[in-house]
Amino acid sequence: MKRILICLILSIPYLANSANDGSRTTINLNGTWQFDQTVNAFPPAKYTRTIPVPGLIHLASPKIDDYYKFFKRADKVEAKGQHNLYNIDYSPRYSWYLKYVDIPKELEGKEAVITIKKSQYVTQVYVNGMDMGTSMACYTPVEFPISKALKFGAKNEILIKVGDRVWLPSEAAGGTDKEKEHYLPGIWDDVLLSFTGAVRVNRLLVLPSVAYKKVTVKAMLRNFKPAQIFYGDAMSDSVTMNISIAEKLSGKIVATKSGRFAAKRDNISEVQQDIPIQNFTNWTPDKPFLYLATATLTSDKGISDETSKQFGMRDFDRKGKFFYLNGEKIILRGTNVTLQRFFEDPDCSNLVWDKEWVKRLLVEYPKQLNWNMMRICVGIAPDFWYDIADENGLMFQNEWLYWQNHGWDEQIRKEYTDWVWTDGNHPSIAIWDAINENWDGYIGNTLIPELKKLDPTRVWDAGYMTGDQMSADEMDEPHPYQGVVNWIQPGANRDIYPLGDLNFRPDIIESINNAGVPQLVNEYGWIWLWRNGSPSKLTVEVYEHYLGKNSTPEQNWELQAYWMQLETEWLRSNPNIAGVLAFCYLANNYGFTGDWFAGNIKDLKPTATLDWFHHAFAPAATFINLTDERYVRMIKPHEPGSALIFNLAGINNNPATASGTVKIKLLDSKGKALLEQTSLVKLPSFIRTDLPVSIILPTQAGGYLLVAEFTPENGKTVISRRFIKIGKLAEYKYFKLEAK
Repeated sequence: MKRILICLILSIPYLANSANDGSRTTINLNGTWQFDQTVNAFPPAKYTRTIPVPGLIHLASPKIDDYYKFFKRADKVEAKGQHNLYNIDYSPRYSWYLKYVDIPKELEGKEAVITIKKSQYVTQVYVNGMDMGTSMACYTPVEFPISKALKFGAKNEILIKVGDRVWLPSEAAGGTDKEKEHYLPGIWDDVLLSFTGAVRVNRLLVLPSVAYKKVTVKAMLRNFKPAQIFYGDAMSDSVTMNISIAEKLSGKIVATKSGRFAAKRDNISEVQQDIPIQNFTNWTPDKPFLYLATATLTSDKGISDETSKQFGMRDFDRKGKFFYLNGEKIILRGTNVTLQRFFEDPDCSNLVWDKEWVKRLLVEYPKQLNWNMMRICVGIAPDFWYDIADENGLMFQNEWLYWQNHGWDEQIRKEYTDWVWTDGNHPSIAIWDAINENWDGYIGNTLIPELKKLDPTRVWDAGYMTGDQMSADEMDEPHPYQGVVNWIQPGANRDIYPLGDLNFRPDIIESINNAGVPQLVNEYGWIWLWRNGSPSKLTVEVYEHYLGKNSTPEQNWELQAYWMQLETEWLRSNPNIAGVLAFCYLANNYGFTGDWFAGNIKDLKPTATLDWFHHAFAPAATFINLTDERYVRMIKPHEPGSALIFNLAGINNNPATASGTVKIKLLDSKGKALLEQTSLVKLPSFIRTDLPVSIILPTQAGGYLLVAEFTPENGKTVISRRFIKIGKLAEYKYFKLEAK
């Protein structure tokens, strides 16, 4: 058996101290566990498999019996709108994890806690045959004190039972995603054993304030001493909590503060300290500067516990219709990750827990594509994902898995509250997202106001709840999906969506324009493909309508890239929209939607859609305001030799005016430029500037590509494009322009 590595979670002055000094000692239980499944709640007679932790049951070796029922690679796409959770095609089983751990003798007398950061669904822990407890939490830590069951200086058996999704209790705060078909169980975040003195820092929440130049540290203190038994016995203990704040990289201490508190015995006590901090560096996407807050608990017997959390000095709030980062207006640009859906992707494997792969996903491409925000959609992520975002300057809208059914109010309060306590240190988390595309009066009007008191440093989103349903609506999430063929009434014009018309104002845009709070468009683009270029379950009819029944993957990818570019331009050119997040960057291949990669997802090979997003999401750009004439067939061709008059919509998300040049080009089907004209432009901040353009079209009938190239001073060229038709032809051919 491999030797267990014991990691001391200590600050530098205590590195030389032994385990007896009272500081926290942590044993990391990640790695290989014995594993098997049973159809009843009794453990297996023997274990025939192994499994990595963290991970889900699909990583067991040899494969679980129902593996190929969970992971099906469809030969063809069948149009489908939703899935019933209870229409299962597998046998629900209990999953059993077994590990033997040597506990050093010198830790005897310490208080031990097992922490399972995330485990789904219904988790029960046994230590040396003793039942330590059961939890229905799926997205927040499962924790139990286990000192009474441990054998020190000996080998200990740790057995964890995980149930199936269909057995999740009604009261659990675990929603249903009607675009998921399989809910894979398993332990999907770190597992730790930690040892402290009698009083432990059970939770540490570090809340910065740039505006008030302070840090508020909130803590939950868990006192393990027995509660009062006899009259006169102590009911609490006095402890000192010292907070030290240091720059993470240099270790330079910038602020300290101590306070004396009463920790109620056999209970949890909440305490708070405000720490002034005068000289600091703000956390921003461009400069993600981090600090480390270390809390040291001392009793009359010395140090009882010590733990640290990284954080950043940043304010994120809203004023009127826009978001502000550290007091400066910021327009959000980015995408979505549907991680719980990706879990049922046949190519998911262990990628979610591969830190190098995750860093490529969260850092490499977003930086290239001018993204500053992602929505972790219908389900949150493993803890280290947020660490990577903290360290590399990516912001998150962090969404709980609540789309359809949900749980009971008190359990929702319990789990959502622990969610804020657990994840609230991450500067990358800018928005708490309680609900997706739904309404819940208790969450919107009771729970969110409570949680705002716990964490006033972030904005809350409550799905489709708006100011008429919430007393304190902070933002809305409109989803202006366009061009959905099966939503159009029979007999209506099937090309009713004027793709590329930046002035198009359906009802949802009018609602956005009239709203009084920030409008974050965090879903749009009903044009999904699987990674082989086939339409997804929701978009079969869309591609058949625009391209015919036998379109090739290459044709599908070309349409998708063009569509997403133009729809992004349409939304970003509206100065009333506070942010635009395209859907979807990572999803389940063979699912209802799709993402913008090709082949095996481990390679992260981008399709043309991601290439063109570099232009569509540029902070400063000029977008052509013309309806597409290649795919939108209701538009009549232009007369040869006629004048074409249109506007460019100039946008600028930067705080300073953007100056540069715009070059207009018209390319024939072979890519030859038939005309070019250049002008100087200035784009003021945060508004739309319409720039008139007039050109004379060629006399030759054909398909043409109109291109606008905006080159800012000392910046990269940003391209907008539109296909146009001149004259009447049976067939039009167009030049395929590659994103540079």
